[in-house]
Amino acid sequence: MFSRLIAPVAALAVLIAAPARAASDEVAALEAALQLPDVFAVMSQEGHVYGAQMETDMFPGAGGALWAAAVAQIYSVDRILPAFSERFEAELSRPGADTAAMLDFFDSDLGRKVTTLEISARRALLDEAVEDASRLKYDEMRAVGDPQVALVEEFVSVNGLIEANVSGAMNANYAFYQGLGDAGALGPEMTEDDIIGEIWSQEDVIRDETDIWIHSYLAMAYAPLSDSEMRDYIAFSRTEAGKALNAALFSGFDAVFVDVSRQLGQQAGRILAGRDL
Repeated sequence: MFSRLIAPVAALAVLIAAPARAASDEVAALEAALQLPDVFAVMSQEGHVYGAQMETDMFPGAGGALWAAAVAQIYSVDRILPAFSERFEAELSRPGADTAAMLDFFDSDLGRKVTTLEISARRALLDEAVEDASRLKYDEMRAVGDPQVALVEEFVSVNGLIEANVSGAMNANYAFYQGLGDAGALGPEMTEDDIIGEIWSQEDVIRDETDIWIHSYLAMAYAPLSDSEMRDYIAFSRTEAGKALNAALFSGFDAVFVDVSRQLGQQAGRILAGRDL
């Protein structure tokens, strides 16, 4: 269902106040370099599209303006961005998280370039025709042995994007079922084991869809990059700073998507159970 997840004693305080503020400023600068408000603006738009599709699939015509308003509130940037930042910043406060190295990369010309390309591609994929075209293009690239395919595959592998997104999607699915249960839409006959079994039965489909979407998306996003730029990006991803940033991003996104999914389940469950939103 959610396969596109494809993110510091009074006297002592005097002594640590400056470093703590510097660390906080550094993380804030990193969030700005990553263009997180723009990332979450696109995610909010994706949520609106997904919410409309959910209504069509689960309760055609029954949601109406109240459902649309609920989806808009659930995916509000003012709500989901702070939730992400709280988890993201907590992860980066752990010992060994070299935020200076992260900022050095994403504040560089290449860092700004890749972030802008990733967001632009994600925004373009809101158009279903563009998404279909990106998949066809990636198939063509593989068929002719385009060297960028190997670089994209290496980037995906180094960052563990498939496993992380599949895991995140399954956690989100579980949260959605929890939301349905909260609203009384599942019925007593559906046990916890039934829910877990249903989620695991979706794994292969989620994995296949995730694999296709991530590779075609990244191939489109990184098309303007030279092979040298791609290798530099991959090299950063292999560093301890790159790994720590990747883990913090996924932790933040997982927190958001689990919350979003549960709330969507609650709202959808109320409709399915015949109650007003």
